Amino acid sequence: MSRFDKSKLPSRHVTEGPERAPHRSYLYAMGLTEQEIHQPFVGVASCWNEAAPCNIALMRQAQSTKQGVKNGGGTPREFCTITVTDGIAMGHEGMRSSLVSREVIADSVELTMRGHCYDALVGLAGCDKSLPGMMMSMLRLNVPSVFLYGGSIMPGRFHDRDVTVVDVFEGVGQFSAGKIPESELVELEKVACPGAGACGGQFTANTMATVAEAIGLALPYSSGPPAVILERDDFALKAGEAVMELLAKNIRPRDICTRQAFENAAMVVAASGGSTNAALHLPAMANEAGIKFDLFDVAEIFKKTPYIASMKPGGKYVAKDLWEAGGVPMLMRALLDAGLLHGDCMTVTGKTVAENLAGLKFNPDQKVIVSVDKALAPTGGVVGLKGSLAPEGAIVKIAGLKHIKHRGPARVFDCEEDCFAAVEARDYKEGDVLVIRWEGPKGGPGMREMLSTTAALYGQGVENIALVTDGRFSGGTRGLCVGHVGPEAADMGPIGLIKDGDIIVIDAETGRMDVEVSEAELAERKKAFKPKPPGFRTGALARYAKNVGPARDGALTTPGADQEVRCYADI
Repeated sequence: MSRFDKSKLPSRHVTEGPERAPHRSYLYAMGLTEQEIHQPFVGVASCWNEAAPCNIALMRQAQSTKQGVKNGGGTPREFCTITVTDGIAMGHEGMRSSLVSREVIADSVELTMRGHCYDALVGLAGCDKSLPGMMMSMLRLNVPSVFLYGGSIMPGRFHDRDVTVVDVFEGVGQFSAGKIPESELVELEKVACPGAGACGGQFTANTMATVAEAIGLALPYSSGPPAVILERDDFALKAGEAVMELLAKNIRPRDICTRQAFENAAMVVAASGGSTNAALHLPAMANEAGIKFDLFDVAEIFKKTPYIASMKPGGKYVAKDLWEAGGVPMLMRALLDAGLLHGDCMTVTGKTVAENLAGLKFNPDQKVIVSVDKALAPTGGVVGLKGSLAPEGAIVKIAGLKHIKHRGPARVFDCEEDCFAAVEARDYKEGDVLVIRWEGPKGGPGMREMLSTTAALYGQGVENIALVTDGRFSGGTRGLCVGHVGPEAADMGPIGLIKDGDIIVIDAETGRMDVEVSEAELAERKKAFKPKPPGFRTGALARYAKNVGPARDGALTTPGADQEVRCYADI
């Protein structure tokens, strides 16, 4: 007797009863047996494509996932969705599509699942926006789900040291400053990315992979093995088997992703010096679960979480090193031992966080993670800011930085390209605050990342400088770079009102960012404010600009589960 009651599952709408004979004929056409048709249907969604190395190992892993589903008594149905890969989209018009792709991924997975009435979901993703996009769809649909990361890239080797793609971006700055010849930059670009997998430091992809484990949607240790290591296929098999157990027990994503689970995820980001983009994606995921968890909620967790894992770009190590040191569970063990982590949160194993970690003892002999009492810094590697320049908040990564306070004159640019040109020409002064505006979710549109500019600046070796934007930063950004400034320029925020020479004060210790201009003067400037005309009037970017909300809430384009009338899982 089957342990699954098909009469209560969504797939009954396409497989059961005489009236579904036409539907079943399509399934027979694809080689399914009568038994397979009457088993639960499990969507195996992957973000495979040939756009970048982040994604090219996903289809291989999907085959192992499908076998795991079959082992558990389910019928897997594989499908793909898009990705826009930031490393290739970076520094030009293509980056406008990046954050928008998160919404398209979530929507396309939702529509495929709804249209074909699948009962459960295993989602495989490899690049920055595909991870939160896939998890957003899981929370939105609320069918039993398991997330699987495609794995990170192995580090490249250059002049006897490990390198990542960020070293290449920074090499552009070194070349423009005359520090290295073009031949060395060409040599570096050829070895920095040696094969399949996402960027190797604690950049956005690896940050969101650690989030997936910490929040309970991914199996313990599954974010660790690099993409090329076949052990990852074992996790894919286990993910397929695990989703069938969740389906049998009716454990759903919203049972797992509680408010406390989101707090656990934010702690792991801060403890590892993760990407500032987590402060955009966690609120968006929480929205799909009907939980309010905005930038200020994330920042509050960041503020009280110590920095204990020395990960690139602020630290020394790459994702492969973290895996070899015990992976995300070892990091979580350190936080749990210190009484910081919520141990009673449910996970996709069917056990709580504390139960998953019960057999694991913190290993002080590894080099990547330290215990909380020996923290690298008392405050997490990412800090929230608020003040007269950012009434709706901003975010900065301070992991590995000595320069976390700054006061200087604004140098204002109305797009990233203009600022990058100034940096490349070294047309700035030490002490400046470079301001890039009209790059927010609405104003960009698409909230572009600024890695080309920040990496070039860092590569030139200038420390006494800051960069402030209503756009975003790559997880690979380092230096005093403040992003997500809200309200954005397109919403007449203060960042849209400042002028060259205005004095900006940034203090990451107190969490303040202010502009030394009186409220009366800002009010006068607001009266004279002239919005930029829309950069797009048609297509996906125009629709996104029309619908997107502020970065503080996650740059949302749709209401969340708190507005839900009927959950898909219960159709």
